[in-house]
Amino acid sequence: MLYIWENAFRSGTSIMAETFDLILKNGTVVNEDGAAIRDVAVKGGRIRAIGSFDAAQAGEVVDCTGLHVLPGVVDSQVHFREPGNEHKEDLETGSRAAVMGGVTAVFEMPNTNPQTTTGTALADKVARGRDRMHCDFAFWVGASHDNIADLTELERLEGVAGVKVFMGSSTGTLLVEDDEGVAAILAAIRRRAAFHSEDEYRLNARMDLRVHGDPSSHPVWRDEETAFSSTRRLVRLARAAGKRIHILHVTTAEEIAFLADHKDVASVEVTPNHLTLSADDYQRLGTYMQMNPPVRDARHRTALWHAIGQGLVDVIGSDHAPHTREEKDRHYPASPSGMPGVQTLVPLLLDRVVAGDLALSRFVDLTSAGPARLFGMSGKGRRAVGSDADFTIVDLARTETIRNEWIASRCGWTPFDGVTVRGWPVGTIVRGRRVMWEGELVTPGTGRPVRFLEALPQEM
Repeated sequence: MLYIWENAFRSGTSIMAETFDLILKNGTVVNEDGAAIRDVAVKGGRIRAIGSFDAAQAGEVVDCTGLHVLPGVVDSQVHFREPGNEHKEDLETGSRAAVMGGVTAVFEMPNTNPQTTTGTALADKVARGRDRMHCDFAFWVGASHDNIADLTELERLEGVAGVKVFMGSSTGTLLVEDDEGVAAILAAIRRRAAFHSEDEYRLNARMDLRVHGDPSSHPVWRDEETAFSSTRRLVRLARAAGKRIHILHVTTAEEIAFLADHKDVASVEVTPNHLTLSADDYQRLGTYMQMNPPVRDARHRTALWHAIGQGLVDVIGSDHAPHTREEKDRHYPASPSGMPGVQTLVPLLLDRVVAGDLALSRFVDLTSAGPARLFGMSGKGRRAVGSDADFTIVDLARTETIRNEWIASRCGWTPFDGVTVRGWPVGTIVRGRRVMWEGELVTPGTGRPVRFLEALPQEM
């Protein structure tokens, strides 16, 4: 059962007489310690108390009867394309899509133009996001052969989620494919680094396996061994360096079996795309489901769901990577890899919750508590007094059909157009402010950098 905070205040100064900025009333409040119908009181952007309160105690009261009040969902892998490719997406449109889908914070990737590899580029992104993005945010700093000496300082800057390394080429030119380069990066950093784990040498050797005009050849070119060989190398290097690593968008059954024996150094992310789609869908979606690493045969999807059930997966990130329809309509392999996903992450997973395939508590762990624990987020990821008042409010009884017209991303499409789901995000609250409610954006952008325990500002 949830701890009833008002019991602790019945003697002395009672919180029952206090006034609040916001009360969420009568919702089923979910946390890692259970679920129960409670009120949540918010003051100064933070959770002040959990219990039962009079509506007269707050300036704003939101009736959550019949709804579940979850800790704010964190999407720790998105590509919002700004600066350099704003015709696909920018920080405002990407974060609008995030909050429309119930996401309260995002970690944005460094393969922009210019790349996010310097303190100047990071400060520019933070300035662009502050009070413009609709959700809170952090940015990954990109590692390259040229900035290794700077990474120790860069990873401690405001709004930095950590260091991101591309071991295989994807969108953009960021790439550190050699063991010596990866080892040098690991030696330079202290925080957990995130990796796109594909073997660039194998990708180059197999390029002739791409069949022009046939996107179903994408997983043939970027095959299972391309991912698995890179992951084996990466774990070996991390263990030798004694450093923590985070492997993004794991796609293969072989990697899952291997990583089960290396969880002391390696954490695991999977995406809704790889949990939902399979190679059979290339005929229907073509280049619109082309991504790196690719969507694979159904046996790999089954292995990923098994890994979630076994506790091997630490977080789910969308790998939101939008491109325009014009770009996606190019003949493979001229078509770019990536698809939007930040807005559909919550509904796709809630559908599995309602179906009984995913416990609601496990959903919370994968999307809130897990990112907070893994990356050392300060004040986020839990429904606890003193934490930021970030909430994803959902209706598990609601059935909706995902449509392109609903997508707030600048790209304007989703591979899940026409998919009917049970369970829907009806409200997004960021630091005590209602940002989205019932499909409407109700508050201008007030985004702030996420704080991290390993990069907190020093006392003067």
